[in-house]
Amino acid sequence: MRMYDLIMKKRNGGVLNHKEIQYMVMGFTEGKIPDYQMAAMMMAIYFQGMNEQETLDLTMVMAESGETLDLSGIHGVKCDKHSTGGVGDKVSLILGPMAAAAGIPVAKMSGRGLGHTGGTIDKLESITGFHTSMEQEDFIRQVNEIGIALVGQTAHLAPADKKIYALRDVTATVDNMSLIASSIMSKKLAAGADTIVLDVKCGNGAFMKTPEEAKTLAETMVKIGNGAGRKTIAVISDMNEPLGYAIGNALEVEEAVEVLKGQGEPRLTELCITLGAYMLYGTGLCRKIEEGREKMTEVLKNRSAYQKFLSFVAAQGGDVDEVKDTKRLLHVKYIEEVKAPESGYISCIQAEEVGMASLMLGAGRETKESALDYSAGFRLMKKTGDKISKGETIALLYANAEEKILPAKQRFLEAVSFSEKPVAKEPLIKYVIQE
Repeated sequence: MRMYDLIMKKRNGGVLNHKEIQYMVMGFTEGKIPDYQMAAMMMAIYFQGMNEQETLDLTMVMAESGETLDLSGIHGVKCDKHSTGGVGDKVSLILGPMAAAAGIPVAKMSGRGLGHTGGTIDKLESITGFHTSMEQEDFIRQVNEIGIALVGQTAHLAPADKKIYALRDVTATVDNMSLIASSIMSKKLAAGADTIVLDVKCGNGAFMKTPEEAKTLAETMVKIGNGAGRKTIAVISDMNEPLGYAIGNALEVEEAVEVLKGQGEPRLTELCITLGAYMLYGTGLCRKIEEGREKMTEVLKNRSAYQKFLSFVAAQGGDVDEVKDTKRLLHVKYIEEVKAPESGYISCIQAEEVGMASLMLGAGRETKESALDYSAGFRLMKKTGDKISKGETIALLYANAEEKILPAKQRFLEAVSFSEKPVAKEPLIKYVIQE
């Protein structure tokens, strides 16, 4: 078998079989196939596409290219939730404890962020002492004992995806549905869960800008998951404005705690309840989605999800007192009001631009080596559709570097649009994709 022949086959619109895909993926991962040939193959796939079987085969080969997590020692049906990413997306911080309180074992593997704000691990590490490094035996024992554990993503999990993605990133071949879906799902399959619930974002703050694009990606991922023998459900949700009020690591932990106490922003709370209901449904712990919604609403109302979060933080070395009094999470020199330059109704808060403004303050990473300012970011005081008067506060800005305040504030204001007439909010849930 020669890589040259496979490139020509795909370039001419041919279909690659499992052995051919395995040869090219493992050959590239092991350094036997050079970058230039794999780049040519990625470009051929970009233009010619892959069918369902090719996409599934590619995903499975990448998932099996390194370590796979064996969760068989955990009691019950394991469910993993994955978000395609957005601004202010602290859902994992909330949904994990909710699911655990509702009886779903949560064995989560998460990564760090690169871009707007930190990833789930970065947010949790804004809690003093919290750590995400543990042996697999301890990881499994913690899930069995308290229902939830979270570890950092190992470099040995789906290493083929990491190497292929790095090449796609510099060869303009990222934007292909089969390649995007296989990249996401290879890591999810390698992480070992029985059931997968996907939160696919769409809008100006998401990778998929339109509901139609998001639906196509969701359908592709659901087919991969089900084809691999894992029950997979995708919920397509709005990301045309930041999710919730907080953007920034410690600020998002603070808001997550508010939701867990039953006092959270309505749309963020609704999304967590919806995703939680589908997790219960996917694991067979409820027969109807409405039953799942009732159960998830109850774990917020009776604060059992909040108590689960406290146990989770304590088990992983975090300072529980900071969770009980979240103001202790924030260590900032400057808190500035961002005021409306005109009166009217807020017609749009461009999520991606708000994310970039928070990045300027230090809430995210421009490079892998960038140091995070855990306390930096924004807290929205108004959302899309709200009426506002000139000079009224739209948001609070949190910073530790005085020179970053003005440019970040200007970037934030450029993200906000106003209308003289009332503006309707986008629907939160666009579609739900199942088998």
